[in-house]
Amino acid sequence: MGGGHGISYATARRRYESGTLPVPANRLGRLIMVGEPVIGAAAGSGHTVVYARVSSADQEPDLDRQVARVAVWATGQKLAVDRVVTEVGSALDGHRLKFLALLRDQAVSTIVVEHRDRFARFGAEYVEAALVVQGRRLLVVDPAEVDDDLVGDVTEILMSLCARLYGRRAAVDCARRAVEAATKDGSA
Repeated sequence: MGGGHGISYATARRRYESGTLPVPANRLGRLIMVGEPVIGAAAGSGHTVVYARVSSADQEPDLDRQVARVAVWATGQKLAVDRVVTEVGSALDGHRLKFLALLRDQAVSTIVVEHRDRFARFGAEYVEAALVVQGRRLLVVDPAEVDDDLVGDVTEILMSLCARLYGRRAAVDCARRAVEAATKDGSA
């Protein structure tokens, strides 16, 4: 809803609730699905895939819990899950091979994730818009922002920037000091 279609999400939600949204729409849990132009595959055809991701190997046990929560939600929405894709990798780089393969797979019509940041930390709107143009969709179980990995992502960004300036070894120390300084100042 909203986003790149010229109206804000809040306006689109108000119009949906008042019945004045000029396109077909229906509610799936907390998500409002708006009728979209379908180019290519017919709506409802294709595979539904649950995508779960964690940032690091020490968070791997959370993958099963993520998959379970998303699968239960999808079942409640009467979506038949055809496949589950799990991955360990940062949301900030393009090195997630399973994620990229999922985006390339035209047989996948629906991708279901627990939180938008599991899909992509930044720029998810662009990927989502590209999916819509292809007649595909992204469903987010809980659209609320999750900050669990935010410190890790900021650290990774700082390390990348510091590595460009000071070299790889100094980057880790520089990023660690920057995060410590930011959290110390923020708690004062």
